[in-house]
Amino acid sequence: MAILPQPSLFSWKNVENLGDLKRLELVLLHLPDEPLMRALETHRGNGRDDYPVRAMWNSLLAAVVYQHESVASLGRELLRNGQLRDLCGLDPLKSAEAATPTASAYTRFFSNLFAHQELIEEMFDEVVESLRAVLPEFGRRLAMDSTAVATHARPRGKEKVAELEMDGRRDLEADFGVKRRRVEEGKDSLLERVTKWFGYKLHLIVDASYELPVAYEVTRASAADNRTGKAMVSRLDVTHPELTAAAETLAADRGYDDGALLERLWEAHGIKPVIDVRDLWKDGQETRVVPGTVNVVYDYRGQVYCHCRGTGVRRRMSYWGYERDRDAQKWRCPAAVYGYECASRCRCGGGAYGRVVRVPRSTDRRVFTPLARASLAFERHYAERSAVERVNSRLSGGFGLERHFVRGLAKMRLRCSLLMLVMVGMALGRVREQQEEKLRSLVAAA
Repeated sequence: MAILPQPSLFSWKNVENLGDLKRLELVLLHLPDEPLMRALETHRGNGRDDYPVRAMWNSLLAAVVYQHESVASLGRELLRNGQLRDLCGLDPLKSAEAATPTASAYTRFFSNLFAHQELIEEMFDEVVESLRAVLPEFGRRLAMDSTAVATHARPRGKEKVAELEMDGRRDLEADFGVKRRRVEEGKDSLLERVTKWFGYKLHLIVDASYELPVAYEVTRASAADNRTGKAMVSRLDVTHPELTAAAETLAADRGYDDGALLERLWEAHGIKPVIDVRDLWKDGQETRVVPGTVNVVYDYRGQVYCHCRGTGVRRRMSYWGYERDRDAQKWRCPAAVYGYECASRCRCGGGAYGRVVRVPRSTDRRVFTPLARASLAFERHYAERSAVERVNSRLSGGFGLERHFVRGLAKMRLRCSLLMLVMVGMALGRVREQQEEKLRSLVAAA
């Protein structure tokens, strides 16, 4: 918490209960923001202190907690709400107009915050470490995805850069993004939904059990998910090495299907990638032969099939686990597992247990992952991607991520950092105040 000066003799807390302000108090009490406050105060030096650094910072957190879309909206709330001014640390002896920071004061304060973005991100990482210490198995199952953050500024046209800079209504750092998703329409048909926007992307890695962010990155809308994902995993290993060491799975959609990312997750961190695969086979083949076999094939998703040597009927083989010492997937005869009648089963060998085929991952490391995509465990963990969607929903609905007037990458990064800080800070406060049942709630009273 940004420690405030000695409280005044008269306090709004003596008039009535804080009520909904307890949510803000929960955040203020449990954010480790003292290093940032000292840095900002040092930066200010002996200049004018009409609006103290700590009070300005607390009021920005209040803007996130109470879903204010702009500084003007926050200012109006501070003018009418004496309790909020008091909780933020604004001078209670001044009139409401004199105590409430002006729009220009916030503009100057934001410019100072831009210079200390690194400290804000370090604060987020410290809160994540605190959550890992108080929540059992926090970080064991991870999920990753990105969400569109549109800007309301006009896209760049044919104007010259100098003209655009003078305009002020353009966002010169935003660009266009496109996201495609396949959704089921009926039993046997897929529909591709295309989303286009002008602005930025918020990339998240979240804990799938508690639905809380553990890492984030803000990029232009055109940034590739797989490249950003690799950078985020590497950074997560630096900031939270114990978390990555304990993580077991990471779920993501096919936008993160990248051989280098899959190998980094498993080989460097021991995290099983639960990532959907794209069909990159350009030769028109439906299946390929498993090396060392005659009648066993696999498709681009890693499903292994066997062809009956007598009838030629193709059947799915049964996935039987991953053998780490051999770095291979193990597949069993479907006739032995499911009781199919197979006239040529005796030719395959294996006795009552049935034939066993081991497929080394070196056959195709993108296709054959430590957790086979054909397994029920993969389906179960892949469904955990929805945790990111629920986090995005709370950011949009609870904190107004989509309702903003921000232009520029640095400003968007700062805005998203504040949202992330309040989300994890409120969660940490609820755990410490024994309110675990409200862990995911951003609006429930404390």
